[in-house]
Amino acid sequence: MDVNLNFKSAAEAKKFSDTLKWPELKSAWILLGILAVVFILGFIFLPALVAFIEGGLLMVTGGISFALIYRAAKSERAGRLEKSELANILLGLDDALVVYDHDFNILFFNPAAENLFKTKSEDIVGQKFQPQDVGNESKKLLAQVIFSSLAPTVISRSRVGEYPQIVDISFTDPELELRVSTIPVRGELNELLGFMKIIRDRTREISLIKSKGEFLTVASHQLRTPVTDINWALQSLASDESLNENAKTIVETALTAGRNLFQVVEDLLDVAKIEEGHFGYKFEQVDIVQFINEVLGTVMPMSERAGIKIYFEKPKNDLPQPFIDRTKLSRALDNLIENSVRYNTENGEVIVRVEKVSDGPFLEISVKDTGIGIAPADIDNLFKKFYRASNAVKTQTEGTGLGLYIVKNIVQAHGGKIWVDSEPGRGSVFHFTIATDINSVPQHEMALEE
Repeated sequence: MDVNLNFKSAAEAKKFSDTLKWPELKSAWILLGILAVVFILGFIFLPALVAFIEGGLLMVTGGISFALIYRAAKSERAGRLEKSELANILLGLDDALVVYDHDFNILFFNPAAENLFKTKSEDIVGQKFQPQDVGNESKKLLAQVIFSSLAPTVISRSRVGEYPQIVDISFTDPELELRVSTIPVRGELNELLGFMKIIRDRTREISLIKSKGEFLTVASHQLRTPVTDINWALQSLASDESLNENAKTIVETALTAGRNLFQVVEDLLDVAKIEEGHFGYKFEQVDIVQFINEVLGTVMPMSERAGIKIYFEKPKNDLPQPFIDRTKLSRALDNLIENSVRYNTENGEVIVRVEKVSDGPFLEISVKDTGIGIAPADIDNLFKKFYRASNAVKTQTEGTGLGLYIVKNIVQAHGGKIWVDSEPGRGSVFHFTIATDINSVPQHEMALEE
């Protein structure tokens, strides 16, 4: 019997040859060998007709068996290759990766984890970790990462039950800044098998941020004194009654520019403190309605001059008291309301609301305006440093682009988040949340990423 194998190329022929050599096909070749022996014995010892029928049946059986074994082998081989590729990816990660089961037995420990924790995979895999391992010097760091509540300083933590669970941890001995992301590992039936921790060493990154912040602080302080002196001199000059109208106009223009420059310096100083993690928060429990009324009292004169009406829609029911830093959060809310006044339309309105969030220990405060709105392309960048929306620049040429960046970080320091809903020409609604449970407020300030 001639078998014609027409291969289009040598590579195709080699691929076929390599396939036949798969170790997963070993059982198929053994089966075919047995069938071949039975076939030969049949022709020797059985009558010709019976042997012929037997041979046909053996060929059909062999073909079907080989096809089934080949399909299973192909699937098994694909699974092995996939697992091998995944293992290579995990082994090559720059971030440390630790996998453990629900009994805290270590299952996987990649090379980056070996470097970070100064221990070999073979010495760790298979070991069971317990909270008391923090007393063992060789296991201390890894135990504090696995049981993060035992770490010396937890900077921030995701909400309980939220995955990936992200925890920022700071160590002093050795000096380390780690971000630990925890992801549950589940089986085919969604049963919990264990957890995977991805540990990112942010020590150098945080050091660079702090160095930049220190430089910014020094530079801003050096500017602050001369700018203050210049403004004082200009104020004295502006009060000089001997100046003619032209000279007075020039002095007042210079004084306005000096005040704007002073505000830029103040904002830069605050940004430096925020990014170094040294903004200095002092939390207390407050009556939120009374707090908002106090903030509105400070911005009312500005809104009246601009012809913009501000309304406060008070909640019908009593609200839980949040934990806030009065000075810092007042600045954030003041900034949002002032922006709503500044970028509003003629005879426009601003509506401030506060309500309880239904799915957590938070209050949501919103500031709605009838202003110029924000383009979709600008919304993603709105809370970034030095960014100003394109239509805002056309409406108000002055501005540092730091206000909303500072607001965002103040809100985050209160355990909340901030976002905006807006369309060009149809106004904007800025929303932010603040915590009513002190456990939802970050325990420590932290140096921030860009």
